[in-house]
Amino acid sequence: MLVRRSFNCGRFAGQLALLRPGLCQSRLSLTRFHSSDSNKGNESYTHFGFKDVPEEEKEYMVKNVFSSVAKKYDQMNDMMSLGIHRIWKNQFVSALNPGNSTTPMKVLDVAGGTGDIAFRLLDHATQRNHDHSSKVIVADINPDMLAVGKRRAKKTPYFESGRVDFIEQNAEVLDKIPDNSIDIFTIAFGIRNCTHIDKVLEQAHRVLKPGGVFSCLEFSKVYPPLLAEVYRQYSFKFLPLLGTVIAGDSESYQYLVESIERFPDADRFAKMIEQAGFTLAGERGYECLTFGVAAIHTGVKL
Repeated sequence: MLVRRSFNCGRFAGQLALLRPGLCQSRLSLTRFHSSDSNKGNESYTHFGFKDVPEEEKEYMVKNVFSSVAKKYDQMNDMMSLGIHRIWKNQFVSALNPGNSTTPMKVLDVAGGTGDIAFRLLDHATQRNHDHSSKVIVADINPDMLAVGKRRAKKTPYFESGRVDFIEQNAEVLDKIPDNSIDIFTIAFGIRNCTHIDKVLEQAHRVLKPGGVFSCLEFSKVYPPLLAEVYRQYSFKFLPLLGTVIAGDSESYQYLVESIERFPDADRFAKMIEQAGFTLAGERGYECLTFGVAAIHTGVKL
């Protein structure tokens, strides 16, 4: 079921009418998500970049990657998006329009340890909507990323205001978040690193209130093909090298570009969101950004 009317679920009247369908290209073969080795016995495997690894090991490996890049996270995003991620994040937050309610909102930002999205959400609510009460919970599985966010919080007006909390949580579990308790669920550049994307979507649906909004900003598939190949060559040839120069770590950056390549295309990810029980916003449930380098997917829990 698609949402084509002006949005009026819960507190979000009209806000998702801002989203328009993009023109992402669907070029990722479904077979790439299956293990290439049929003789791995009964152990469950998943992908870690281009490698197939046991599912129970991926969480540890992803933790190591983000512990390695935590202090250089902004530079990493600058490299991977050519600096445009800041514009995407502002657009992501503006479309949600937090603080547009007569009562305080509760927002859950998952995989947002550094606070980048959380502080933008609070800035928008405070400065645009004069809301000084809405709160953001930042959940991240990585304590090093959370440590960066907590340090940054001290330099914001939200420090010790009770408006931002940082908790260590697995996006696939979220057992510290009650059912039907969240107004907006955000996840930016994080869901592709999760072992079971479907479980993250199930948790999002569980914790959101009826009328609550799920919104995901993530790297996607570039179009047209010529530009896609240019971006791919840049990603695979230069980003690991820059990772070595900036962070002394090429392997983590190699994984990050591979994880983008392995992530579902925009249409398939929209289908996954719908299968989790959400109603898609707009005609296709997503908006492509900058020739498909990234996309914003949005769904509503009715």
